[in-house]
Amino acid sequence: MEGFKSFLFFLVSALLLGFALVIFVLVWVLHYSDGLAWDGGNPEFNWHPVLIITGFVFIEGIAIIVYRLPWTWRCSKLLMKFIHAGLHLTATVLVIVALVAVFDFHNAKKIPNMYSLHSWVGLTIVILFVFQFVASIVVYLLPITPVSVRAAVMPIHVYSGLLLFGGVIGTCLMGITEKLIFALRNPAYSTFPPQGVFVNTLGLLIVIFGGLIMWIATRPAWKRPPEVALKDQHSFGGSSGSAPPEYSKSDKSDVELNSDAARKRNLKLDEAGQRSTM
Repeated sequence: MEGFKSFLFFLVSALLLGFALVIFVLVWVLHYSDGLAWDGGNPEFNWHPVLIITGFVFIEGIAIIVYRLPWTWRCSKLLMKFIHAGLHLTATVLVIVALVAVFDFHNAKKIPNMYSLHSWVGLTIVILFVFQFVASIVVYLLPITPVSVRAAVMPIHVYSGLLLFGGVIGTCLMGITEKLIFALRNPAYSTFPPQGVFVNTLGLLIVIFGGLIMWIATRPAWKRPPEVALKDQHSFGGSSGSAPPEYSKSDKSDVELNSDAARKRNLKLDEAGQRSTM
């Protein structure tokens, strides 16, 4: 991997920040709010930010960059697909529980549902996320999908994943602001109370975490090599594991193609040398 030290810095920063997000949201609901419960009251609503930030921000962010971890490059592509899908599934389950909590809270308190921009954008992202998740299982995990179709869909899959993740970050910020405006009346949100400052800091950390994940996910030098390149590396490096041949010869990297060309040139030179000595 090119720039491994730089990658390691961003990865460790993202992981530490991700854990900090979970700690911050727990401190928010346990210290500044009414805790956690499933009773139709505010403690039930508090599950919403906890599960959204844990599942839709932290776990989903890890799912996006899991292919970039060089320590997993010796694992088969199929195993990494299951890990990638498993992280997405975990995030999906947590998000669904978070939605149930907020709808149940609204119904118990006779609060209208789906009237805010936060709720419109949030539900749209959840629906699109679930659709992409199901479609990705069909395309990339079921063996019935041709390789050509997988290759054609991959740019859309990557782009939509990053787009939805960015939408999650923006929706979290809208939800945090909306909650603080409603919750902080005395003292008012505008007077910089400790809870307001603390949760605003949480919002900034969410933005920074999202930026780190997107930076890691979009650096070409940190991309997982094609399976054929990994297979060659394993064979020359003495590794017993080999990856399944999911890529065709056209998927070879420039380094591999240059190496093939160099071997052919050397072979021609050897043949020419043999003829000259005969």
